[in-house]
Amino acid sequence: MTDQQPHQFERGTDGPKVIVAGLDGSDSSMRAAAYAAGLARRQNALLALVYVQPVMPPGAALGAPVADTTGEVAEGLVNEIRAATERLKDIWDVRWEFHTFRGDAYNGLVTAADELKADAIVVGASESAGHRFIGSVAIRLVKAGRWPVTVVP
Repeated sequence: MTDQQPHQFERGTDGPKVIVAGLDGSDSSMRAAAYAAGLARRQNALLALVYVQPVMPPGAALGAPVADTTGEVAEGLVNEIRAATERLKDIWDVRWEFHTFRGDAYNGLVTAADELKADAIVVGASESAGHRFIGSVAIRLVKAGRWPVTVVP
């Protein structure tokens, strides 16, 4: 006879350890970040909030200071996240990090997910009418088939 211990059920240990949430300041992306924060809290996972700074937004062709503008957006997002975290710290706690990458949103999120070894990605649904023709970031991430992707309306 061998000394075997009875198998014990494990709850919540097989879920994601790193969840990447894409942020761009839109309402949809903020809802996605909130949803991802809830997932991260329940799974005791790290929430990696990612803002991809566009290399050449539309205003760049007209001489707008692109680097300053995207840097201000990133700083504004960090401040908003910190304020929300502070307001909710007595209710629940989430481990989170904020990362910025440069490029287009799809490639930036792919790079972030690869570098951070993400187990899942959460993004907001596209609010742009043009994405009906060229495909949204969310659709491209799903088609890549490399991570579970949750699209939050």
